Amino acid sequence: MTPFIAEMLGTGFLILLGGGVVANVVLNGTKGHNGGWMVITTAWALGVFTGVVIAGPYSGAHLNPAVTLAMWITGNVATEAVPSYLAGQFTGAMVGAFVVWLVYQDHFRLTEDAGAKQAVFCTAPAVRNLPVNLISEIVGTFVLLFAVFYFTDASLDDGDTVPIGLGSLGAIPVAFIVWVIGLSLGGTTGYAINPARDLGPRIIHALLPIKNKAGFDLQYAWVPVIGPLIGAALAAFLYHWIGSV
Repeated sequence: MTPFIAEMLGTGFLILLGGGVVANVVLNGTKGHNGGWMVITTAWALGVFTGVVIAGPYSGAHLNPAVTLAMWITGNVATEAVPSYLAGQFTGAMVGAFVVWLVYQDHFRLTEDAGAKQAVFCTAPAVRNLPVNLISEIVGTFVLLFAVFYFTDASLDDGDTVPIGLGSLGAIPVAFIVWVIGLSLGGTTGYAINPARDLGPRIIHALLPIKNKAGFDLQYAWVPVIGPLIGAALAAFLYHWIGSV
């Protein structure tokens, strides 16, 4: 269970469950059709929980190049480890997206709306305004990373502080943060807040034999990649600055 394998598995499960809930809600003929935004944001949060449970003990469960960037800036991950983290994240995201298509392929055939089919794989803005869309991704990712930096381990304090291992329950806080970001800030761009989550499945969507599908949308595709990286870097620099004051 190397960091590469951990990140690949964790991100793969994240995308399988996250893309899966979008498919369940937007594709025709599913049991969860028109389930709504609450269903989508809840399942994405629980997908993050699942991925963190799997990868956490072995890689720290970044599952996101923006997280890896922030951890590198703050010295929490070695430079030589970064490529394996990124490779695992993008590989896992692509595999997870492919499995979503395998599961829901009948429903893709029943769905005419090209935008709905693409939404299973990647994000798109509710209102296309690239500068504002970029700000949305920056702010959402900033909130995620800045909050993550302030996570603390549970402990008992009876004169001596004794850390308490929470096991898999330790993954709950990040799931809550992703959930509230989706509910509060996700209505503009679909809150990618993760370059691998968006670009990897977007590539898979372009390669799969899906009829009447939308294009790659290169004009927008850079936003959910660059925005999260900027947001993560800003969070890391602010956290570092506050700690040094």
